[in-house]
This record gives sequence, C-alpha cells and structure tokens, in this order.
Amino acid sequence: MSDQGAANSWHQIHYGTLARGGAGLVVVEATAVAPEGRISWADAGLWNDQQAAALEPIVQEIKRWGAVPGIQLAHAGRKASANRPWEGDDHIPEGQPNSWTTIAPSAIPYGANLSRVPQAMSIEDIARVQADMASAVQRAKDIGFEWLQLHFAHGYLAQNFWSPKSNQRQDIYGGSAQNRGRYLLETLAVARKVWPENKPLTARMGVIDFDGDDETMLSESIELLKVMKTQGLDSVDVSMGFNSPNANVPWGPNLLEDIAARVLRETQLPGSTSWFIHGPTEADRMIREGKIDLVMIGRPLLSDPHWPYHAAKELNLDDAAWKTLPAPYAHWLKAYR
Repeated sequence: MSDQGAANSWHQIHYGTLARGGAGLVVVEATAVAPEGRISWADAGLWNDQQAAALEPIVQEIKRWGAVPGIQLAHAGRKASANRPWEGDDHIPEGQPNSWTTIAPSAIPYGANLSRVPQAMSIEDIARVQADMASAVQRAKDIGFEWLQLHFAHGYLAQNFWSPKSNQRQDIYGGSAQNRGRYLLETLAVARKVWPENKPLTARMGVIDFDGDDETMLSESIELLKVMKTQGLDSVDVSMGFNSPNANVPWGPNLLEDIAARVLRETQLPGSTSWFIHGPTEADRMIREGKIDLVMIGRPLLSDPHWPYHAAKELNLDDAAWKTLPAPYAHWLKAYR
C-alpha cells in the first residue's frame, strides 16, 4: 500500500489501530533497503529520507498508544518485482511497468509463479546491498524505532544466500554452511555497528524447509544462530525458509512450536515464533512451558485488531479492557458486559 516506498494514511491508520488494540510490540512490515529489494512495486522502503519522514509520525503514533515500535528490514532477492498478493503474487515480466531486474546469489529462479531468472550478484553488489542495509538501519534509529528485525527468512535475499537451493556460488559466499552464512553474518555486523546496543537487534530466521532434508538445515541454522549470538544478535523469530515451491509444509495449529523450542534451547537465544498460533490459551501455554518467550501474531490481528483484549479476557486477566485498551474503549467495555 506504499507510494514509491513511502508510507501514507493507510499505514497511519493500520499501525495506529494495532497499537491502540493492545499489542505490546508493533513491527512495521517488511521494508526494503533498496528499490530492487521490494517484493512488489507497492512495498514499503527505507532507502531515502523522504520515506523516513513518512514513517516518523507512524512511529510516534505507535508509541503514543503504548506499544513498542519495531521495523523489519528486508531485501526480496529473487522473489522481488512481483505483483501485489491480491493481484496475482507473480513476477511482472521484465520490461513491463513496475518491473525491474531481480538479483540473487546465483542465477537460479524460484519457480512456479516466480519464474524469472535473477541476475547473479557480484562482490560489489553484495557490498552495495549491505551498505544499503546500514543506511536503512541508521534511518530507522533516527526516526525512533526501538526494535529492529532483519529478515533472514521466506526465500528472500538473505535466505537465498543461506539455502543451497538458491546459492551455488563458487566463491567465499557459496558451498559450505560457513560460506553460505557469510552474507547473513556480514549483514548482521553492519546493522550491529549502527543500531544502539540498548535496543533489541533481532532476526526472523528460516530454519526449515519441510523438503526431506530438514535435519541438515535445522542443525546448520542452529549453528549459524549460535555465531550470530556471539556477534550481537539479541533474539530470533523462528520461521521457515520457503526456498522451494515444492516444500511439503505440514500446515496446522502451532506449526513451529517444537522447532522453535529446540532452536531457542540449543542457541540459548530468547525468541519467538508465529504461524498458526492456535489462540490465546495455546500462546500462553507455550510461554509458560518455556518453549518460547513471546509470540508474534499476524493474521489474527488483521481479523481482529483487538485480539489482545479478547486474549486477556480468555485468560481471565482482571480488568482486561483497562489493561489492553485506551480509556474511551475500556470504560464502556467494562461498564457493559
């Protein structure tokens, strides 16, 4: 819903509503660090000061209603240059309006509806995108974001480097897990250099593909996250790789619960997960059992921006309305039950 990468009144209302609805943390959507890093032509960006200026009042609105403002910084890699999800979610042919050349570690297409062959990145391309990340982190800091999440999942650029399905380079960025993880570690380092030490620096990490080679990817991801922890990663949101359209994801309630628990246990990182969290009671259970430290809620909040209020009621929290909602809502909701 962005205009040339810039937020607008849609975002002001959307994120302000989530904050007023009682969310403790509101993370602004995947925000591209460069124009070619957008998933679709209408995606958010933070590669210039005009985009930063458009986001600043949204940051203040989130804070005003008591939530922590976070942002997820991303580069879409070979999945970029696509139509918006409700307009096809497929690659726009090269040369068409709102289309651009995609880049990735290797010239290997994702497939299915995202079939364009990306341009293999040079060492100079890698350095440029990492410099773009540093600049975007600086802007995020300057306009008041307090939680930073690096998008290292879902088949986007960082995950393109991490997965051997999309990375067949013969240089220091390809081959072994150590080499494939190099881009992620370097990207973390440039962000850590800019982002304040007293504010969370997190990553959304794709650790499994459900493609028959799950243990290898999961084990390698855990080892990479252990290194990331030593280099300044504060927390991880455990997610999937989405590196192939042929993955056999076992969709169902609390899909990543046990996988996330293993990742957090073995890395000793605090963290979260999402993906079909089966309601407030299950979310509460996972935290009480020590499997995760917090839950990330996506689609349930699109359905009901007051999900935190209804969660508080389901969990029998005293004064649920007053503890989750602004006074003009809380007063009347408590008065008439």
